[in-house]
Amino acid sequence: MKVAIQCDSPLLQRSLELFLDGHLSSIRQCDILIRDKDIRDDVHPTFVIGVNGSCDLVKPFSKAQLLHALTQKFESCKQQSCASIEEEPLPAPEEAVSFEILERHIDKLTREYQANIIKAIRAFYEK
Repeated sequence: MKVAIQCDSPLLQRSLELFLDGHLSSIRQCDILIRDKDIRDDVHPTFVIGVNGSCDLVKPFSKAQLLHALTQKFESCKQQSCASIEEEPLPAPEEAVSFEILERHIDKLTREYQANIIKAIRAFYEK
């Protein structure tokens, strides 16, 4: 499991980096993204750490609690993505490709491209 961390709290960011040292990767290559705000996106499954019950993990937490909750979230996301892939039937070769499927794919790629551009711009101006 590859994890990326994007937190507003520097203390939480650093703690998570220490706890998840062997699992860290870039946002582009991660399987799951950890945040301290509930900002959902379509690019990556998001794991939210916060103080209320609606979060995936409530502060304070231990390393074992973090790893357990993260593994559960990752497994549920894997099952959901497999189910959504199975639900969307592939067109028969003789059928014309549905434009709705093509439009959804183009929308997804556009959102990913836009997110990558915004990240690059933010990284440039944060230096």
